Amino acid sequence: MARGDGIHRTSARNARMKDTDIDNAQAHNEREKSSYVNQDIVPDRTPYNVHFKTPTAGYKEMFEQMRSDGVISTRGLKADAEKFGELIFDVNSAYFFNHGGYEFAKQFYADAYKAAIKIVGGEQYILSAVMHADERNRAMSDALGRDVYHYHLHVVYIPVVEKQILWSKRCKDKSLVGTVKEIIQQVSMSKKWASKPALDENGEPILSVKGKPVLKKSYSVLQDDFFRYMRDAGYDDVERGERGSSEEHLTVTQFKVQQEQARLAELTEQNRQQEQQAATLGKQIKKIQNQQINVAAIEKIEAKPIPFSTKIAVEREDFEHLSTLAKKFVVAEKKESKLQKALDAANRLIARLKEEIAGLKQELSEYKSVRGKLRTSDLERENAELRGKIQRYEDVIQHNNLWHFFRPRREKTAMRDDAR
Repeated sequence: MARGDGIHRTSARNARMKDTDIDNAQAHNEREKSSYVNQDIVPDRTPYNVHFKTPTAGYKEMFEQMRSDGVISTRGLKADAEKFGELIFDVNSAYFFNHGGYEFAKQFYADAYKAAIKIVGGEQYILSAVMHADERNRAMSDALGRDVYHYHLHVVYIPVVEKQILWSKRCKDKSLVGTVKEIIQQVSMSKKWASKPALDENGEPILSVKGKPVLKKSYSVLQDDFFRYMRDAGYDDVERGERGSSEEHLTVTQFKVQQEQARLAELTEQNRQQEQQAATLGKQIKKIQNQQINVAAIEKIEAKPIPFSTKIAVEREDFEHLSTLAKKFVVAEKKESKLQKALDAANRLIARLKEEIAGLKQELSEYKSVRGKLRTSDLERENAELRGKIQRYEDVIQHNNLWHFFRPRREKTAMRDDAR
């Protein structure tokens, strides 16, 4: 992320999506829309986008095909579960600009895609991976006077975890009871991104003052993994995103809103300064225009004809006075013209800033409808703790073969999926 401190930080974000969300993600990633809320997308640049894995069909269709082929299992999955994930890998635009731009970005994200395969757990679970090269960085472009593009990678995947299905007591061959019947790749966002115990320098779990293991949040683990993979790939001039920062927990929408709000504040301040400058220029012009030349004094100057000539003569004092007034008028006229040009330029800039501000306000209003869906870090932490407790209870029940007390007529291994 860019902080203005000259440090290039890696950023990895994970978006969780349901069936109701995935169509919009597909339309954005694959550039299927006819128009975009994001005004920085340049359609003429879309051919420069790079697919490291091209989808063979729609995201939903690919999911259903994998399910029917037995590649993934939706056993126990709720109808409104988060079945899709999207990783967004990013470094600030200046990093790629300083390294030559497009070609360097392609190689960087080719290596980032290799990291994504490891993070996801296999390329077969990735539906699409595309580097966007058609989104213009407005701030840098304005500052440098040339187009600068923000390169980043979208990886849409199916979150799966390996799960062992055991033979139940109903099995006729009693020697098989409790042994592995089959291994499935279960779709589960919550289990894929479950918090992990934090370890000390010796690899031992870190305990709280109450003696409980300290959990490391899944987004922090993602940031660690991405940074480590890119360092191992030879990119030793990047740093990890700051630990504990809110960036680790931002959804894609939150991240976009935060950027646009910062941009809106910047433009509003620029507009205020320009309006102040324009007002000052206007006062200076008015002051010059109010400086009236003493016409009566000029009319009193007596011009005497010179015999046998078309020329006239005036007193030296009158000539010098008239010359001084003429020079002042020319200087004032030039100054007024210069100030008027500056005022016109300021007014044009104000009009452009107001147009950009109006566009940003409209864009931010588009995000209000999804604001209620944004997760806060507190809710994420509470949900993770609750899921962890439920998982521990189920493990105890499973270990002691007590499922028949809780779920009659069901196999002990038919555990519900807690993906939410």
